[in-house]
Amino acid sequence: MPTHSETKKLPYTADQMYALVADVAKYPEFLPWCAAARVRSETPRGDAVVMEADLVVSFKVFRERFGSRVTLWPAERAIDTAYIDGPFRHMESRWAFEDVEGGCNVSFYVDFEFRNAILQGVIGVVFNDAMQRIVRAFERRAAALYG
Repeated sequence: MPTHSETKKLPYTADQMYALVADVAKYPEFLPWCAAARVRSETPRGDAVVMEADLVVSFKVFRERFGSRVTLWPAERAIDTAYIDGPFRHMESRWAFEDVEGGCNVSFYVDFEFRNAILQGVIGVVFNDAMQRIVRAFERRAAALYG
């Protein structure tokens, strides 16, 4: 299963970056390969808000919808995502945001595997580049909103 993990310091606050990543409905406006997004529900659960959302990912000849459970932890400034349904065998991710002098550290981790071996093979070839492009898209969005 491909995994990707990175931490980067950005010149924005942890609250700003948390809000940007938590706004799943806006992903098609700036995220590569994200053709559509729909928030099915948002439910407060103790210290968290649990969101169920669908994303449509379009990559070359593939177009797939998948559902995920996004757990927003506002006090911790963290976001966990777990797979519900769609083309994956397994998918989870975590974003964490921490204020530091001059900005914040943004940590991102993702681990997934597609059910379709062909799609997994295609993604495997460009996986690291794809994950870096996604993280950079969030950086560009932050610059547009907060820069």
